[in-house]
Amino acid sequence: MSANTWRQPTGDSDLPSDSGQAAPSADGTPGAGATAAIDKRGRSARRFWSARRIPAALVALLSVAAIGLLLYDVVSVRAGRSAMRWRRRLAEELATRPLDDIWVIVGAAVAMALGLWLFLLAVTPGLRRLLPMRQPTGIPGAEEVHAGLDRRAAALVLRDRAMQVPGVQSARVAVGRRKVKARARAHFRDLEEVRADLDATLGEAVTSLGLARQPTLTVRVRRPKKG
Repeated sequence: MSANTWRQPTGDSDLPSDSGQAAPSADGTPGAGATAAIDKRGRSARRFWSARRIPAALVALLSVAAIGLLLYDVVSVRAGRSAMRWRRRLAEELATRPLDDIWVIVGAAVAMALGLWLFLLAVTPGLRRLLPMRQPTGIPGAEEVHAGLDRRAAALVLRDRAMQVPGVQSARVAVGRRKVKARARAHFRDLEEVRADLDATLGEAVTSLGLARQPTLTVRVRRPKKG
């Protein structure tokens, strides 16, 4: 397990009851492996960057193929042979076709779109499924740890917490980078009471996740459809 890619466990029992504190043991005393409190200054952790292996491999292969073919043709011409037909045709088209031709415009648009796509891949982190977590303090070497929590794992934990609320028949939780949306069906109890309990329970659970950027919570409760 690398110091830069640690992920939060998905088990509900592994979450502390309060952000920045270790879960107590069965007798109420702090566990032997208790960690220091999470940084209260809200120090933001950097996002995870994707290696972009597939786009990089495709660009490299296409570049090598195009450059190799062009180099082979140039060497052939220098050796006294005639240039390949495709290169003569391309040179002729570039010299004679006007700039307002439809194929010139389409080719320029495709090249611009590919360039913009590669630029966005180069300047954006990617890996949106991983949410950065706050860094703990008071632990030697903790500033070198880059912890992240998978969004699907966080959604499962929050859904389990929602199902523990009395009156909730089913629940669905979607975790985004900035928002957490919870939708539940209540088959008994007043809807406002269930919504208030869900707000409190899920609000505490979201805080206990220890994310670097606290997402906003939205809760919706309704009755199941009568069939």
